[in-house]
Amino acid sequence: MQTTIDSCEMLLKPLACRYAFYFEAAGHNPVQAANCQRFRSASIIKVPILLAWAWLERAGEVDQGEICDLDAEPPVRGSGFAWRMQARRLPYHDVLLMMIATSDNLCTNLVIRRIGMKRLQAIIHDALDLPGAELQRRLMDYEARAKGLDNFVSPAALIRCFELVDGLPAEQKTWVDAMLVCNQDAALLARDHPRDTLDFYHKTGSMDGVLNDWGYTRDRRIFLLTEGFSAELPVFEVFGRLGRLLLEG
Repeated sequence: MQTTIDSCEMLLKPLACRYAFYFEAAGHNPVQAANCQRFRSASIIKVPILLAWAWLERAGEVDQGEICDLDAEPPVRGSGFAWRMQARRLPYHDVLLMMIATSDNLCTNLVIRRIGMKRLQAIIHDALDLPGAELQRRLMDYEARAKGLDNFVSPAALIRCFELVDGLPAEQKTWVDAMLVCNQDAALLARDHPRDTLDFYHKTGSMDGVLNDWGYTRDRRIFLLTEGFSAELPVFEVFGRLGRLLLEG
């Protein structure tokens, strides 16, 4: 493991992109390497949204059993397939599950609608205390993006997310774990994991020039944020090599 940790910056620097890497194994000091502190989130912003829902549910303001109308938001594509489903009414539990497991953008927008954009922003900033996490627009809102609005995360916010997950009441921790372990994207930090060998509770995000992955196992935490690269294949390879830290002794 130490050889890989010592070489993490050697792996990242040749990519000539913005990056932030974090790894922590139980009983060891965290390893960090970064040349940037603000990143376009792609779908990683869905982790703060999930934690905001958990916070609101503890306060009695939302309920996973409440029924959601999938047609309450305009259909958007990208990740996920809720826009194609024949069933148009689902409990928010299932909407949240698709937001995480398939990174469904329509489902994410429905959760944003249910909470309210301003309310959600306030919870992320104040109640959850996620420095540098910014929710400025709905998913796949190209008009808002053209106006300069986007969603952002920071290394500090993602480290704080680990702490928030650890601090959840037992029942909510079990629920959040169950959501994150269903993530269907194994192309980044999990790309070199032999199939069915590891429970990795994580959320990925991707868009042009952006690849992100954040997650944890029972005894390790890791994330890698990348932005501004010109070629994806070398970045994918670095994700795979650093993701092996979750398996190594």
